[in-house]
Amino acid sequence: MSLVQAAFGRFKQTVTAYAGDAPLMKAAVSACANVIVADGEVAGAEFEAALKGMLADPILEKGYDSLMLEEELYDAIGRARTRAGRMQNLHFIEALAERPAEQRQSVFLIAADVADFEGISPSEHRALTEVATALDLDRDALLA
Repeated sequence: MSLVQAAFGRFKQTVTAYAGDAPLMKAAVSACANVIVADGEVAGAEFEAALKGMLADPILEKGYDSLMLEEELYDAIGRARTRAGRMQNLHFIEALAERPAEQRQSVFLIAADVADFEGISPSEHRALTEVATALDLDRDALLA
């Protein structure tokens, strides 16, 4: 029975990837945006690192092109400039709390790579802690 369940799970993931997984995409762009804005600077290199990370995720890569992800990331960065917007981004991230660990970890690690572009600052550490908490993950274990 587990073999059938595993095959069905892979099939479902493939279909979801090609159809686009909006909650996963919203969580990824929101996590990246909160980290990008955390230190008060929006560096182009961080933006590019976020896009590269999202396009490396097989579900996001199949469901969204780079222009769609860019637009969503711009919107998420715009939200992240205010407290209310950062909270809204966190709600998008929290929407993945019941997803498989692999998807939650992927979102966190994309954001961590963005933060680590020039070394993770204290404010970026705080943003990553918020992301990890929203995803019910161990931040320190994933950053090790």
